[in-house]
Amino acid sequence: MGRIDRFEDLEVWKISRELCQMVEHLFLTTELGGNYALRNQMERSSGSIMDNIAEGFGRGGNKEFHNFLSFSKGSCAELKSQFYRSIDKKLISEESFNMALELTERCENKIGAFMYYLRNSKIKGQKFNSNN
Repeated sequence: MGRIDRFEDLEVWKISRELCQMVEHLFLTTELGGNYALRNQMERSSGSIMDNIAEGFGRGGNKEFHNFLSFSKGSCAELKSQFYRSIDKKLISEESFNMALELTERCENKIGAFMYYLRNSKIKGQKFNSNN
C-alpha cells in the first residue's frame, strides 16, 4: 500500500461517505424521513462510521487507527440493524433495503480488511516516522 497523506484518499472513507449519502437520500425520498427517532439514530451511526475513520487516521498511529476502525465497524453493524428496523416498519422498500444492506456490508468488509492490514503491518504510523 502506498503512502496516504489525507483520510479523504482512503477507499474505506470514500465508501463510508457514499453510505452517508445513501442514508440522507433515504431520508429525503422515503417515509423514513418522517420517523424522527430512527432518522436521528441513523444519522448518528452513519456519520460515526466516516468520522471515526477520519479521527483514527488523524491520530497518526496504527494501533489508535485500528481502534477507531473498530468503532466504525461497530457503527456499521448498528446502521445495518437500523435498516432492518426501517424495512420492518415499512418505511423503506425492499429494493432500498437491499441496496443499503449491500453498501453497509461492503463498508464493513473494507473496514475489516483495513484493520487486518494494520494489524499485520510493520509500519507503526506517521507519528513514529523519524522524518516528522
